Amino acid sequence: MALQFLVGFVVSVINIMIHALVTVGAVGIARSAGLRHTKRPRLHLMIVMVGTAAALMVAHTLEVFVWVLAYAIVGAAPAGSDLVYFAFVNYTTLGYGDITPVQAWRLTGPMTAMNGILMFGWSTAVLFEVLRKTLEHLVSIGAPGFNSADRG
Repeated sequence: MALQFLVGFVVSVINIMIHALVTVGAVGIARSAGLRHTKRPRLHLMIVMVGTAAALMVAHTLEVFVWVLAYAIVGAAPAGSDLVYFAFVNYTTLGYGDITPVQAWRLTGPMTAMNGILMFGWSTAVLFEVLRKTLEHLVSIGAPGFNSADRG
């Protein structure tokens, strides 16, 4: 059991580092893009938000593949299982149950889910912060259709 926790902890830390790196990059790009003057503020806001969300989705996909690699190394799933599918189902907390971990690695599923839900929560916070900062900027430059009441 201790080995399962160790593997889960190591993979989670790697994923946290990936997410931190992508978050810093996405926020930096969103900040520089969001602070530009624009003639089409709604389109600008949409592009900033879509770009940020896409970057975060790439991060989540990379993180799933870290779990795939870990599953392959330790033999967490039954032979012949689709490890990518298995990792996505666990990471997203979907939990179909059609593939279950081998007995010796049964804690990897819940640990993957715990890691995934933490990363999704983090991504949600990033998206709201980018939205807040971009709206704040659009209000400050007096972009048409954006006033202090739009900030909610």
